Amino acid sequence: MNAEEPLQSADRVSTGLSGLDEVLDGLRIGDNVVWRVTDLDDYRRFVLPFVDAASATGRQIIYLRFGQHPPILQQHPAVRTIEIDALGGFESFTSRVWHLIEQHGRGAFYVCDSLSELLNAWATDAMVGNFFRVVCPFLFELDTVAWFALHPERHSRMTLDRIRQTTQVMIDVQRHGDEVQIQPIKAWRRQSPTMFLPHREQDGQFQPITDSSDATRLQASLELEHPHRQPLLDYWDRLFQEAGRALSEQDDACIAELQEQVLQVLISRDPRILELARRYLSLDDLLGIRSRLVGSGYVGGKATGMLIARNILLKDAPDLWQQQLEPHDSSYLGTDAYYAFLVHNGLWPAIMRQRSEAGYLSEAPALQGHILAGEFPYEIRAELERLLDHYGQYPILVRSSSLQEDGFGNAFAGKYESVFLVNQGSPEQRLAALEAAVRQVYASSMSEDALVYRKQRGLDQREEPMALLIQRVNGRFHGRYYLPDAAGVGVSRNTFAWDSNMAPEAGMVRLVMGLGTRAVDRIEGDHACVMALDHPMRQPFRNQDENYRFSQHLVDLLDLQEGSLDTRPLSQLLETTKDLPMAHLAEVDRAASTRAEQIGLQGPIWRLTFRPLVQQSPFINRLSHLLKTLEAGYRHPVDVEFTLHLNDQGEPSFNLVQCRPLATIGETGPVAIPDPLPENHLLFRTQGHFMGGNINLAIKRVIRVDASVYADLTTSERYDVARRIGEEVRSTDTPTLLIGPGRWGTSSPELGVPVRFSDIAGVAALVEVSEKAGEMVPDLSYGSHFFQDLVETGTAYAALFPENNHCDYFPNRLPLDTAPAQTSAHPAIRVHHLKQRHLQLTGDVVGQQLVCYFTD
Repeated sequence: MNAEEPLQSADRVSTGLSGLDEVLDGLRIGDNVVWRVTDLDDYRRFVLPFVDAASATGRQIIYLRFGQHPPILQQHPAVRTIEIDALGGFESFTSRVWHLIEQHGRGAFYVCDSLSELLNAWATDAMVGNFFRVVCPFLFELDTVAWFALHPERHSRMTLDRIRQTTQVMIDVQRHGDEVQIQPIKAWRRQSPTMFLPHREQDGQFQPITDSSDATRLQASLELEHPHRQPLLDYWDRLFQEAGRALSEQDDACIAELQEQVLQVLISRDPRILELARRYLSLDDLLGIRSRLVGSGYVGGKATGMLIARNILLKDAPDLWQQQLEPHDSSYLGTDAYYAFLVHNGLWPAIMRQRSEAGYLSEAPALQGHILAGEFPYEIRAELERLLDHYGQYPILVRSSSLQEDGFGNAFAGKYESVFLVNQGSPEQRLAALEAAVRQVYASSMSEDALVYRKQRGLDQREEPMALLIQRVNGRFHGRYYLPDAAGVGVSRNTFAWDSNMAPEAGMVRLVMGLGTRAVDRIEGDHACVMALDHPMRQPFRNQDENYRFSQHLVDLLDLQEGSLDTRPLSQLLETTKDLPMAHLAEVDRAASTRAEQIGLQGPIWRLTFRPLVQQSPFINRLSHLLKTLEAGYRHPVDVEFTLHLNDQGEPSFNLVQCRPLATIGETGPVAIPDPLPENHLLFRTQGHFMGGNINLAIKRVIRVDASVYADLTTSERYDVARRIGEEVRSTDTPTLLIGPGRWGTSSPELGVPVRFSDIAGVAALVEVSEKAGEMVPDLSYGSHFFQDLVETGTAYAALFPENNHCDYFPNRLPLDTAPAQTSAHPAIRVHHLKQRHLQLTGDVVGQQLVCYFTD
C-alpha cells in the first residue's frame, strides 16, 4: 500500500492512505471506525499506515489488547499496549476500558482488537453491542479516534445494527483471491456520489466500481466463496442450538462439553455453585431453563439456588418428592437485560460515577431515580409481554436474583426488593405494572443497605448485575383475596435452640399463614410460629395464654380489588372468607370464644398455633426430610423458603421458592464458662435465647440505650437516637457490645430502636432486653432477614428477659466513668469504654448457657 501525503488538519485525521482518505473525505476528530472483515490480516494492513501517520503527528496511541488472536500491532515504538482481561465479565471489562479512556484524556488515538473476541469471554452477543454503545460516545466526547474490527458472520443482525447506529464510520472489507474490495457502509456527516460504492484496490488507490454489471459479477463471485452461509445467529443462540442437537443425537462427549459451556454462561462463575450445578443440572435441565429466560446471560443466584434445590430433591429422593413437590412455574430475566436497560437509558456514565470511591454512596440516590424513570429496549418489552400471556391473570412475584445473591457466604437477605403483582386489568395495564416492578427491583441494587452490605463484605468492586426471578404466586383465590394456605422459612441447623434437649442439627421452621413475607421479615406487633423440628410442640412460652398472645394475628395477602399487597387481621379475614383451612392450621381458643359469644360476637376465635398441622399431618417429617436431603446435596447447612398447599385432609405439598447456603456462626468447639463465677463479676446471664452457637468474645466497649430515658422520647427523637448510635458504632473498630430495649432494627420505634442494619453491622454482639418501660420486648424471630444479617456478619445475639428466672442482668455494674459519645452526646445513649478490665461474652450451645462477665 502506498501512503503518499496523507491528509492532516485541525479537525481532520488521515487514515495513513491517501487513496482511502480520498474515498472517505478523511477521518474527523471523534470518529470511531469499525472494520468488518473476514480475515484480521486485512484489518492489520489498514491499521499500520494509520498508526504511522498518527505517530508522525505526535499523537498518543494506545493499543487495547483483549483478544485471543495474534496481536494487531507488534512492538511499535509509538504505541503503548495495554492488556485487558475480558473474562471478568461485561461490567468489569467495560469499566476498565472506561477508566483507561478517562485516564488518557482528550485527543488520544486507539487501536482495538476484534470486538468479536469478546464473544469468547461473554458468550452473549448483545453485550458486545452494549459495550460499543457505552465506549463509542465517550471516545467521541473526548475527541479521540478509535479503530475496531469485527467478524460480521459471528454476530446477530441486532448487534450489527446497533454498532452501525452508534459508530461514525463503518467499512466492509472483502477479498476475492488476491483482490481486496472495500465498501464504506457509513461515514457520518460526509458524502459523495460514489462514497458508498464498492471500491477495488489498485496500487494503493481505491477505485469505485461504477459499472453495475461489474459490481453484480463481483458480488456473485464473492457469494460463490460462501455458498451455504447461514442466516446470522447470535453466538448465544448457536450455543443452545448445538446443545439441542447433541441431546437429540445422544452425543455423550459433546453433551458433557456443552453442559460445562452452558453452566459457565447461564448459571454461575462461583466454583462452589458450579460444582453443585454440575451434579444436579443436566444439559436437558439447562435447555429447560433457557426456554423460560427473557434475554440472555445469567439467571442469578436466587434462581440458581431454587433450581438446584428442586433437582436435589427430585434426583436424590424421587419416591417422595416427585409427588409432594409442586412443579415450579418460574421465569427468569437474564443479567444481560439489566445491562441492556442501563445502556439503553444512557446510564453508564452515572454507573461509573457511582462505582468510584467518592461516589459509591453519594451518587446512588440519583442513579436510583434514573433507573425508576427508565424505559426498556423494544426486544425486552416484547418478551415481557409474552411472559404475561403465559401467566394469564394469576398473581406473580418479581424477585431479585443478582449474580452474587444466595451464594456461599453472601445471601444478600432482604437487601434487594421483591414485588408482588396482583396481575389484574388489561394487558397494557399488566405490562406497565410488570415494567414498574422490574425497575423497582433494579433500583434496589442502589439502596444504601445493599451498598453497605457489599462494601463490608469486600464485594463493592465485583460485578453484580441484577437478574430477576419471576414466579407465579402459589395460593388460592378467596373472593377479593389471594393467598397461600401457609408459608415458612426452614433452616437445617437450629443455632437458636432455646432448650438444652434440642439438637441444632435437627433444624427449625418459622411458619405463618398466608404469604411468606411474615416469615422472612421481623413482624412488628405480631409473631410467626417458631418450631424446633425435633421438638415442634415445645414452645418458648410459660403457658397457653402466652402461647396465644405470641402467635400470629395478622395475615399478609394480595387484595385483588385494591391491587396491592396488604395485611388483614385474621379475625376480620374470617368474617368475609369462609373457605380458609383453619381446622388444619389453628386451634379454637375456647375461653375467648365464650367471652365473644357473651358480648354478641360470632365465634369461634381461632389461634394460629399450627398444632393440627404438626400433630395430624406428615408436615414435620417431610420438612425434616427436605432439609436433610438438601443439606446433604449442598454439603452445607441450608436455609429455604416454601409455601404449603393443603388438600382436603390437611396433608401438605411443598412449593420450594428459595434455597441458599445457611450462614452459621457457631460450631467453634467447646467453650468453658468459669465455675464458680463471682456474682459481682456478672453483667448478665441467660439460659437459652441466644444465637451464634458457641461464643467466646472479648468486649472492650459497651453502647447501651437507657430504657427509662428512651421510653419518654418522641418518635422523631427515637429515630435521632438510632442515627447517633450508627455514628457511634462507626467511630471506632473496638469490639463492641450493643444493648438496647426491645427490638433492634424495628420499623416501629415504640417497640425498640429503629436502626438500619448498616448502622450496627460492625458490632461484635447485639443484645435485646425486655424492659418494663413501655412494651419493648425482644422478638425471637430467627430466620428473618435481620437475623440472617447477624449470622452472616458473625454478630452474636442474645435476648434478655430479666423478669424470668432463667435470666440475670445488672446494667449498673458497668463502669460509672461513662465516656461521652464521639458524636454529640444524647441522654439516652451510654457509652462505656472498658479500659481497666474488659468483658468476656461466653456461650455454650450444648448447655444453652450464655454469660457476660468482667475479667480481672
